Amino acid sequence: MTKSSGSDLAIAQARLQKIWGYSAFRPPQDTVIQALLQHQDALIVLPTGGGKSLCFQLPALLQTGLTLVVSPLVALMENQVQELRDRHLPAATLHSELPKQEKFRVLKALEHQRLRLLYLSPETLLSATVWEQLTRADLRINGLVLDEAHCLAQWGETFRPAYRRLGVARQALERSKSRHSKIPIAAFTATADPQVQSSIGDTLALRSPQLVRLSPYRPNLHLTVRSVYTPRGRKQQLLQFIKQHQRQTGLVYVRTRRDSEELASWLRQQGHRALDYHAGLDASDRRHREQAWMSNQVRIVVATNAFGMGVNKPDLRWVIHYHVPTLLTEYVQEIGRAGRDGKPAQALSLVSERTGWLDPTDQQRSQFFRQQTQQLQTKAGQLSRKIPTEGSLADVQKQFKDGAIALSYLHSQGQLQWTDPFHYRLLPTPAAVPVVKTTDDHSIRKLLYGHGCRWRTIVQQFGFRPARPDWRCGHCDNCQR
Repeated sequence: MTKSSGSDLAIAQARLQKIWGYSAFRPPQDTVIQALLQHQDALIVLPTGGGKSLCFQLPALLQTGLTLVVSPLVALMENQVQELRDRHLPAATLHSELPKQEKFRVLKALEHQRLRLLYLSPETLLSATVWEQLTRADLRINGLVLDEAHCLAQWGETFRPAYRRLGVARQALERSKSRHSKIPIAAFTATADPQVQSSIGDTLALRSPQLVRLSPYRPNLHLTVRSVYTPRGRKQQLLQFIKQHQRQTGLVYVRTRRDSEELASWLRQQGHRALDYHAGLDASDRRHREQAWMSNQVRIVVATNAFGMGVNKPDLRWVIHYHVPTLLTEYVQEIGRAGRDGKPAQALSLVSERTGWLDPTDQQRSQFFRQQTQQLQTKAGQLSRKIPTEGSLADVQKQFKDGAIALSYLHSQGQLQWTDPFHYRLLPTPAAVPVVKTTDDHSIRKLLYGHGCRWRTIVQQFGFRPARPDWRCGHCDNCQR
């Protein structure tokens, strides 16, 4: 460590004590903060509850200028900004659900350079009004932070195509500054296997990034998988578990809005304080339900994956996957909500028996989501043969309903180059390009239906070697058997 970097870290530690009240960093927070203060690109993979937010908030507050934080969900942005404002720190958020008066106030604060942290979605970052402000030559931008970076790989091709323009957005921001300043990118996530890490690095065009990774293993989190043979049996297993953990706060994950509403209603009929939560609720309703759960007025939330990222409830004692996701990274993200206080917590998954003969619902659900993805990718491939060889995103969107997704898909296949965040150029088609990319659910099936240590399976799938060849966690259901 150089003298200057050691000095930077000492200043950071003093500010840590003053603002957050912590006497020391948790490894590897100091390594990450040092990299960001030295303006390096970085890819940081830390387990849920590992203190990721502090790693980019603290360097932002130590520097003059603005740090942009790209975040996927409104609730996630608002929760983090509120915590910063409670500490009287210069942070704000811009998103589509913000009242006009608040948007105006934030844009004025941005114009007069009164902010240190600005949280926004990828779509808001690349909106005309905000982009015009950010590309002002006199606005100093210290860095671009991508929070929950796995969303780029998970959603970037078919759901949130703006994610795939973030790499070229960095280059455009750099060109807009008078001294062609270098703007580092730091990507943070709790769940990125080697394939997702590669996708993040390629899409963002990271420059010799510092890679900081910790194993996803959580010794206080106990994993259990139970087979169910009928839809009624699945409900009974859920009810039995809840009764055994009557006074504890929990989270039940389902895959659709309808399941969320129907299962929460059924639990209330059984005498439990439960609420549904999904992206179809309006913003004020979502905030109200989050607060009711955080304050223990409601013990159980039945949610889609719209709930969870950035919600910090340390005393969450259990997570149930009533329906298991198709991706292992998503599963690890969701179970990581439990036991963030370090005390024992439970993660239970209810799955149809392996053959699916008696209860085919899990197989049908997985097939439905795979078909949806394949249909979007096929449609994007068809549109790609109709769009001009070069042009603007706006023109393509006017001409074709799913034009943005088609361009995103072509970019992921190496057939398109973004010349700036709003203009593209098609590239010669590679010799062999897969027309349809399917979701690989092999990893999640290996976890759910395998007989070995479940945590060992997760650790290996995330690219880590167990401490010893014979290592087992000792506290998942397979180990205890």
